[in-house]
Amino acid sequence: MALAKATAEQIKDLAARYPSRQSAIIPALWAAQHEQGYVTDEAMHEIAEHLGLPPSLIEATASFYSMFLTRPEGRHDVVICINAPCMLRGADEMVAYLERQLGVRDGGTTADGAITWHSTIECLGACGGAPMMQVDHRFEEDLTPERIDAIIERLRTTPASHDAEPKRPSPRPRAKKSQN
Repeated sequence: MALAKATAEQIKDLAARYPSRQSAIIPALWAAQHEQGYVTDEAMHEIAEHLGLPPSLIEATASFYSMFLTRPEGRHDVVICINAPCMLRGADEMVAYLERQLGVRDGGTTADGAITWHSTIECLGACGGAPMMQVDHRFEEDLTPERIDAIIERLRTTPASHDAEPKRPSPRPRAKKSQN
């Protein structure tokens, strides 16, 4: 699938913005992935053409960084933390339960295309909420089979995660002001 005209123009603008065209590879890959949900082979060749670089360089960059998807995936991606605190609180049971509920093994996508069960990950840095998983760009903590069922149901009925920018935390302090 060819890139939309607006995306192609954005990539051309990126090429002009950077002193080295190689510096525009990652932003160009992001633009293609945002448009299509993943970076197709055709998109990589178009990026190479717009940046005046060899396609092999674009392909190498896309395959090196795990943030770029190079094959169609589910509308939502899921990973479960399996580091020691999560394992001690039942992550292995949650992994097995999730695989049974989704009907796919690690790396697979559900038949309805809703969820890609990417994998387990060594640590997501939220040990206080163990066991936990990351769904798209959001942490789900204190997992139980019931919570996993509710999460799966929510994901099956919500739009694609790549249609929206990831939510970023506010740079302002979160503490509430006391009311005296």
